[in-house]
Amino acid sequence: MSLGALRTLCAVVFVCGIAGLVIGSALDNNGAVLTVGLIVVVAAVSLLAASAVARREPIDAFEEADAERLEESVQHLVAAGAPEAEVRDLVREAMRLGRRGVPS
Repeated sequence: MSLGALRTLCAVVFVCGIAGLVIGSALDNNGAVLTVGLIVVVAAVSLLAASAVARREPIDAFEEADAERLEESVQHLVAAGAPEAEVRDLVREAMRLGRRGVPS
């Protein structure tokens, strides 16, 4: 099931849940209210979990920290005598391979 389909399904459950809670309360049926409430909670937790798992982009702060560590490594190699142009070419090639998702 795609994340979009899950979002739509959860939206339907939430709207129906509101109606169920109102009807259960009007009928003074605590069991129905509790059941509908638990169904809505399961839908909400499912949506949160699916959204967290489906996120494939790293958080910007982590990207910045990784970029700083990489630059420090490049500077360390250049300071040790490696040609800067070759080191940067190697880094670019490694990034291209990483973006293509080449299995290791």
